Amino acid sequence: MNSIWDKASRDNLERRLDQLNPGAPAKWGKFTAPQMVTHLNESLRMALGEVKCKPRNSPLSKFPLKQLIIYVAPFPKGAPTAPELLAGQPQEWNGEVSRFKELLNRFATGSHARMPEHPAFGKLSRNAWGRLGYRHIDHHLRQFNV
Repeated sequence: MNSIWDKASRDNLERRLDQLNPGAPAKWGKFTAPQMVTHLNESLRMALGEVKCKPRNSPLSKFPLKQLIIYVAPFPKGAPTAPELLAGQPQEWNGEVSRFKELLNRFATGSHARMPEHPAFGKLSRNAWGRLGYRHIDHHLRQFNV
């Protein structure tokens, strides 16, 4: 099962991102490629505790729906996200891509004695954070056909 805790899985995500260019068209949704990478960066910063998101009272934070979405069901296309994760403005493309790799590896190799609550899913185990992180990034790379 792919997880951002697994180096081979992270390497795969990075290789796929390297195949993307800033003008690539999306298969769905409103993001441009630069906006999507910035969104992923803000999401990783949220997981690192650097971006605070207002918690949502959502059925996604309850068993069994939480586990179903984190581990099994495909991510819905066009699902709403925390507004805080849409606030970043894309910068220079290569810088955003480098920043993504740095944030991904910092999160994946760091010490996580206390991880923040996810705004939609609430408290997550380390395993759930790793799986959700991988699936979220994978979802957006697929959005741009990589």
